[in-house]
Amino acid sequence: MMRDNSALKTPVRYFKGVGPKRGELLSKLGIETAEDILYYLPLRYEDRSNLTAIKDLRAGEHQTVEGEVITCSSRIAKSGMRFFQVAVTDGTGFVHATWFNQPYLKDYFKKGQRVILYGKIELHDKLQITQPEYEIVESEDTDSIHIGRIVPIYSAADGLAQRYLRGLADTAVAKYSKFLVERLPTYILAREKLVDSRFAVRNIHFPTTFENLEKAYRRIVFEEFFVLQLALAMKKRGAKRDEKGLGHNVSGELIDSFRKSLPFELTDGQKKAMADISRDMSSTKPMNRLLEGDVGSGKTVVAAYGLVLTVQNGFQGVIMAPTEVLARQHFIGLSELLMPLGINISLLIGGMKQEQKREAAEEIRSGKVDIVVGTHSVIQESVQFKKMGLAVVDEQHKFGVTQRAILKEKGYNPHILVMTATPIPRTLALTVYGDLDVSIIRELPKGRKPIQTYWVEEARRDEAYDFVKEEIGKGRQAYIVCPSIDGQIQNPKSKIQNKFQFANSNSKAGSAEGIFNDLKSGVFADYKIGMLHGRMPSSEKEKVMKDFKNRKIDVLVSTVVIEVGIDVPNATVMMIENAERFGLAQLHQLRGRVGRGEHESFCILLANPKTEGAAKRIGAIEDTLDGFQIAEEDLNIRGPGEFFGTRQHGLPEIKFGNILKDFAIMERARHEAFDLVRRDPDLSEEHHRLLKETLAERFKGKICES
Repeated sequence: MMRDNSALKTPVRYFKGVGPKRGELLSKLGIETAEDILYYLPLRYEDRSNLTAIKDLRAGEHQTVEGEVITCSSRIAKSGMRFFQVAVTDGTGFVHATWFNQPYLKDYFKKGQRVILYGKIELHDKLQITQPEYEIVESEDTDSIHIGRIVPIYSAADGLAQRYLRGLADTAVAKYSKFLVERLPTYILAREKLVDSRFAVRNIHFPTTFENLEKAYRRIVFEEFFVLQLALAMKKRGAKRDEKGLGHNVSGELIDSFRKSLPFELTDGQKKAMADISRDMSSTKPMNRLLEGDVGSGKTVVAAYGLVLTVQNGFQGVIMAPTEVLARQHFIGLSELLMPLGINISLLIGGMKQEQKREAAEEIRSGKVDIVVGTHSVIQESVQFKKMGLAVVDEQHKFGVTQRAILKEKGYNPHILVMTATPIPRTLALTVYGDLDVSIIRELPKGRKPIQTYWVEEARRDEAYDFVKEEIGKGRQAYIVCPSIDGQIQNPKSKIQNKFQFANSNSKAGSAEGIFNDLKSGVFADYKIGMLHGRMPSSEKEKVMKDFKNRKIDVLVSTVVIEVGIDVPNATVMMIENAERFGLAQLHQLRGRVGRGEHESFCILLANPKTEGAAKRIGAIEDTLDGFQIAEEDLNIRGPGEFFGTRQHGLPEIKFGNILKDFAIMERARHEAFDLVRRDPDLSEEHHRLLKETLAERFKGKICES
């Protein structure tokens, strides 16, 4: 919906009744202009055209009532909590509305006022609504936008009442919606049976019927998804059209030797992914493929296949990992697998001495090194490849767009393989990775036993420790993972403060250092116990990892630094402290550190969740081992923005649509977008001009570059 800059860009501060103070509050909601108001969509709607009589209220349902306030009172409960209550009647009965810790409401409500209440009806000894939405009905509201119709409810900030926002939206719709210009081509509107932009904006705010509301919503969401998919389609086409890649010969002695040397049978998923890579790398167009697989599904072997292919063709390969722990693990695994084939592998990470780094960089530049394994160190300016043929980015969502682009520029249009062990729901993959070809490994290697997962409450901690001792007695090993190193939560996004304190302990709650000290001198005093966290020197981390792998450590207390990368088949227990602090995907990743050998393995989630969301996460992990199912649930709980850090990918946040609920709309939008780019690759036709301008403005070259 294109802009009339002279009208739609009118600052909101010029609206009647706004002023500097309210203008500042509106700015916090992202509302700066008339256009911003038009696209500040309601959260939900109340059908106030059909108010429910109090006598007909049904417990357990969300309903709307209108009545007269007959009493107001402020009280203090036995617990010390303050609450404010009003009794309302409509002549057919009485209902009590209660708000907790909002003493200022006594200044709003007066006996004799008419009010509208909306909330969940409860029946105890009387009908009541706890923490309801409310509005005080003014006499002039008899014919207004506030009652007697489908009423929009907006996400509001303190100091901005619903009535005020509704009035602002009404003004914007009346004065400015006429300046909206249609940017979707007429043939798409007709084919997809979409209403025009002006109808959509008017009815998304003030629908005359729920049918019109549905039409308006579908139109706005379709356009959002369509513009995003159009950008992805152009990026994918641009990459395939303009870039000349390095065609590889996919048969030869080296790749045959690699296949024969594998000490295990490949799964069908691995074979299919290798076939995809062979097909891509044999082409003169650069491969741009996402390899998606659950924890422990064997993605590294598939990546190794691609690396061997590029070495066989006289090129160098590189694999970039987000942490030194994972980089070292890849280096060890690939060395064991490929060095017997005569392939020279080098490690390059930040924790190495300067002299070692310089020596590695020189060998890379001269071509003595076939495969480089490293962290972001591999994209430093001082690192130059002689001839890069394949770049592999592992746990790629941990890297930003710029870092991946720099790695790609280290070679001449090298093939690119990005890997993730975070299963991505198809709904999100179409949004974030619409420009990539995707290979998915769904099954685990043969012989793997399912991991038994148990949610254990704090009161049963001692039983959990006894179980760990039993496993150690069988010759096994265990991880104990903590959410922080020293009491400071490592994940800056987490606002939850851990309230748990160990009995008879002065250690910092839930911290790796505190738990390590407690266990070393207490429960596991007779066992070999080690600690691993991100702040340790690189050499110390390497020694701890090596000792754990060589069974010199029975119990490894760690932070999430072991989330990816450590592969110790003899470790059979993963105990996660304060599991409610972790996200679903992270819990699944951590659980995947065990169950990698022939022995039955266990994941113990120590948790006393305080919120419904935390309890859902713990329950979801306990109920299933399917990473894809977990990812869908995670997406459902957290939403797409939180799930994947979308901004990191150069994509905008999804503002209007819900990619789970609106997936059918997403698929139609994707179909239309890719079809349009096939027919008009440069958007040069006149009826696509506004779309081209929209892409240029919205993405500013970030995603449409070829």
